[in-house]
Amino acid sequence: MDKEEANNKVKTTELSLKIVKVLKEMDKARIEELSDVVDVAPSTIHRHLQTLRDQQYVIREGGFYRLGLQFLTIGGHIRNQRGAYEFVKRSVDQLSKQTGERVQFEVEEMGERVFLYKRAGESAVEANSAIGRRGPLHCSSAGKAILASFPDAKIVEIIEKTGLEPITENTITNREELFEEIEQIRESGVAFNFQESTQGLRAVGAPVKMPNGEVLGAISVSGPAHRMRGDIFDKEIPNKIRGTAQELELNIKYSKNV
Repeated sequence: MDKEEANNKVKTTELSLKIVKVLKEMDKARIEELSDVVDVAPSTIHRHLQTLRDQQYVIREGGFYRLGLQFLTIGGHIRNQRGAYEFVKRSVDQLSKQTGERVQFEVEEMGERVFLYKRAGESAVEANSAIGRRGPLHCSSAGKAILASFPDAKIVEIIEKTGLEPITENTITNREELFEEIEQIRESGVAFNFQESTQGLRAVGAPVKMPNGEVLGAISVSGPAHRMRGDIFDKEIPNKIRGTAQELELNIKYSKNV
């Protein structure tokens, strides 16, 4: 952040957003607890909470405060504003039914991947993939599929901003190794996750592009490593993923509503 940007920041807004983030992490909290964590006087915390309550972003229950459903209202609106969301939802639902595994659609925002929609098939295992959850691009199949759709210069820009953090012992943390894999993804049209984001979980992903060539996001199938192996992992699921991505792109291309 340069000096001009720093000077233009609104401190009051910044503090309100910090309180929101802390409430998200704590689920609920008293004013005194928020004061300790944020390191601001309780009276100041109270004023911010009151303003957030007035706008329905924060709810008070007894002596505790928690986030309100106003965030869900806005989040749902933002998600539906994303181009082709209904087509994405339909494709994810169909693929989860075909594979029996967990299928998700992720998009890129500010150098991170964000879970836009997911559906668990009948054999799916639980994983930390809540809607709206953010994470690095370099450690997931969907994230790497998105990266591979960007020009090299943008990939470098993202890497320099976010780094290549080792999420598991299998995460790619070397820039040259990542670019080698990105070239393979560009050639094959699919990306693989070898327990790089969650130990014991493998995934296959493919990018989905808009008619103008820009990447919309990526669709991926994930499951336990003992099941995601052999021809299922190497051929069957990649073929289903590619087919689903291509069908989704065609639906988007010829839709009058996108």
